[in-house]
Amino acid sequence: MNPSEKFFRRERRSVPAARRFAHAFLAECGLAESERGGDVLLCVSELATNALVHGVPPGRQFRVYLRYDGHAVRVEVHDSGGGVPHVDEADDGDEGGRGLLLVAALADKWGVGERDLGKVVWAEFGCEDGARPAGQPNAGLPVQLPITVV
Repeated sequence: MNPSEKFFRRERRSVPAARRFAHAFLAECGLAESERGGDVLLCVSELATNALVHGVPPGRQFRVYLRYDGHAVRVEVHDSGGGVPHVDEADDGDEGGRGLLLVAALADKWGVGERDLGKVVWAEFGCEDGARPAGQPNAGLPVQLPITVV
């Protein structure tokens, strides 16, 4: 399956648009209705929301990149904002602050890579038969890997 990418404007309707874009990609891969497909969609929403709220400066866009190699789906959300995202413990009364906690819980691996301008937050999901690969429990910890910006 060829990778797919799309740029989204810095506006609220970009989050559901990114989710629809990911759903169409997963449908092409035959994963849209799988359990792992649902995990991917939720994480695309969370990462797109984080880019929109915390990463994309006014007048800029963010990019969603998706790739499926027959074994795993990789999601990347690129933005031109500064800072390095990290998992925070949200208080019970907080309405937000759990996005990366969800990504860490659902993805097999996730991390943050640097770009010349901004960053990329990525997550990978084992998708053979739509299930989490056996013997690979999610430790919920980010994995830092070098990334090449396309």
